[in-house]
Amino acid sequence: MKNFIYILYFFLSFNLFAQSYEPSKENLKSREWFENAKFGLFIHWGVYSILGDGEWVMEQQKISIKDYEKLPKFFNPIDFNPKEWVQIAKDAGMKYITITSRHHDGFSMFKTKANNYNIVDGTPFKKDILKMLAEECHKEGIKLFFYYSLLDWHNDDYFPRGRTGNEIQGRGEGNWNNYIDFMKIQLTELLTNYGKIAGIWLDGHWDQKEWDGKKFGNLKVDWKYDELYKLIHDLQPECLIGNNHHIGIIDGEDFQMFEKDLPGNNTTGWGSSKEDISQLPLEVCETINNSWGFNLQDNTHKSNKELIQYLVKSAGYGTNLLLNVGPMPNGKIQQNHISSLQNIGKWLLKNGETIYGTTKGPFPPTEEYVSTQKNNTTFLHIINIKGDTLFIKKIDKKIKSLINYHTNQKIHFKQNKNGISIDLSNQDINTIDTILKIEF
Repeated sequence: MKNFIYILYFFLSFNLFAQSYEPSKENLKSREWFENAKFGLFIHWGVYSILGDGEWVMEQQKISIKDYEKLPKFFNPIDFNPKEWVQIAKDAGMKYITITSRHHDGFSMFKTKANNYNIVDGTPFKKDILKMLAEECHKEGIKLFFYYSLLDWHNDDYFPRGRTGNEIQGRGEGNWNNYIDFMKIQLTELLTNYGKIAGIWLDGHWDQKEWDGKKFGNLKVDWKYDELYKLIHDLQPECLIGNNHHIGIIDGEDFQMFEKDLPGNNTTGWGSSKEDISQLPLEVCETINNSWGFNLQDNTHKSNKELIQYLVKSAGYGTNLLLNVGPMPNGKIQQNHISSLQNIGKWLLKNGETIYGTTKGPFPPTEEYVSTQKNNTTFLHIINIKGDTLFIKKIDKKIKSLINYHTNQKIHFKQNKNGISIDLSNQDINTIDTILKIEF
């Protein structure tokens, strides 16, 4: 009976998550580029920025459909300059941008024929900001990803409703299949009207999962990913698909993402176990302060040390970092966000070799250090140490040389069957990251 249950479980799992999808050569090349890129800019921007209370303000303040529909009439970001945005990303050392094309409030930040609830038809601005940004990204060699919300608090056809937005007045009961068709129309537009798109970043799957207050249960709907993913790959085979569903990988996806948690960690409650980490390219997303969308009163701005160390840790875990900004309603990115990004960029100018194009190194990440690997060279990033000696537990390879990355000064060490003892007594310890270069 035990064997029968195991076989049945395997059969069901295979049918749900079987990896029958075979990526194209173009797609595999995109994956390789993505793994090497290591650093991207996340942009959460929409009409919600007017209220200065984050992108979930419609749900959190329980704003009715009728009242929320007033916001687009006030949205006129005359200071939006895509050239400035792309330059900010480049100066930070970022290789790609991921921007919200439509968030959970249902308002599209691009021209769409699916409805009039969009930035061109519904605001005094009357310009397609995605097209403006896409043109600048293509010009400057920055890859562009589109965030696309699967859930929608505005569209009646998003029915049955999920776990969120149920206290928003004015929501009607529509047809789920019509909603799938609506998404297909918009995804087709996003992949045919804006040139080459590096990826589609999906979010909201979790809204339709049953929740008992402690853990997620079964899905209440069929997202028809086989159809949606096929549509995306048919339109642009090289386009990468990621889905922020917190459940590992579903067939047809090209990279795995983690929200505010490094792979294998679960401080948020929706993170991952080590068993959930796939062999696909990885990406973790994080905020500069504590908000995704513009939040007027969010003063919890992370320090330069915290942000740089998070980038270093991400590389040490073998994942990209997608760092978020929430532009103001006028189209400007907050100056303190820009300053933080500039400081990361300056750090990368000196240390980028130890981050870009690397894989996670041979030393498993700890609170004291992480390691990155490039060919036969290992970079040991010491981010938190007390005392003059760093001990690393047993490794299989024998160290040939160990030097300070910045000074080329040889560092004394002892290696035996128990591990490596590194003498740092004569080294200048950088409070953000002291980098050692190791040859085996």
